[in-house]
Amino acid sequence: MLLSELLTPRQIIPDLKVTSKKQALTELASFAAGDLGIEDRTIADVLIERERLGSTGVGRGVAIPHGKLPQIDRLYLAFARLSKPVAFDSPDGKPVDLLFLLLTPENAGGDHLTALAKVSRMMRDERFCTLLRGMDSAEAIYSAFLESEQK
Repeated sequence: MLLSELLTPRQIIPDLKVTSKKQALTELASFAAGDLGIEDRTIADVLIERERLGSTGVGRGVAIPHGKLPQIDRLYLAFARLSKPVAFDSPDGKPVDLLFLLLTPENAGGDHLTALAKVSRMMRDERFCTLLRGMDSAEAIYSAFLESEQK
């Protein structure tokens, strides 16, 4: 599975303006709802409930909010670069400015974990994260993802 198979430039928000973790999750839910044809509140509730179990912040300014939805039949991935970092209760205490949203069908099984692992592995590369932070268009960010996967 390649992330570029799940992500398109249309699913990238290059400059999301939010001031809190909850607002970031709500905005991502609203964005995904438009693509998936699902009520944004349904998606937001799933994301917020997952955060109650523990932060999806992974450190180094990156978070991967995720959840399972019975209403979808395929993995859904979106990416947002925040205009200003927000507190996300990450293990390293650093605020987050790079967010991946991963939504999966309830029966996704291993695909869910595979996608989480791929995103996590890619975002461990500090140079790649710095590159993303310097880009201001969805197309440029998407090209960076494609190049990273080809390496």
